Amino acid sequence: MKDVVTDTIKAHKQLLAQFEAEGVESVVAAGKLIIDCLVGGGCVYTCGNGGSAADAQHIAGELTGRFRVDRKPLAAVALSTDTSVLTCIANDYSFEEVFSRQVEALMGPEDVLWAFSTSGDSPNVVAAGRAAKAKGAKILAFTGKKATSLEKLADVCVCVDAPTTAAAQQIHQLAYHIICDIVERQVCRE
Repeated sequence: MKDVVTDTIKAHKQLLAQFEAEGVESVVAAGKLIIDCLVGGGCVYTCGNGGSAADAQHIAGELTGRFRVDRKPLAAVALSTDTSVLTCIANDYSFEEVFSRQVEALMGPEDVLWAFSTSGDSPNVVAAGRAAKAKGAKILAFTGKKATSLEKLADVCVCVDAPTTAAAQQIHQLAYHIICDIVERQVCRE
């Protein structure tokens, strides 16, 4: 068991060093994208499946609640939280449309879709990206692989090219907490 623990930590450190070398600019660009959206009166809509849905909900909580400091709430909505809407769309249309129909109904050109897909090719997340593009909204993608369908749609992509979903999500969490910190510091100043 000890070998599993130490090997996992070693692999995480290597992935973290790779992300530090390659990912800083994309995290800064993501922060700017979210700041511009919120300062411009827009809303951040988040989506993802499974653990990525949990990450998307986590971000909505950090923005509407607080990250580090007491401040005004920032507009953010997780598209994976309304079970009546999700089950209605999945039942009446398809699971592939659970996010895109919400994007069509709710988003405008001043908004950002923050979309998580560790594969980068989740059909319902990619469909949401296409719908957001059609509405003129910006797309921030978090992926776990390079050169994916979601990355191609994104205005900014934070890609953690990781060997496993869990490894990508661990670095994603660090990246989105940094983005929330950047956003909060900037928006509190304005």
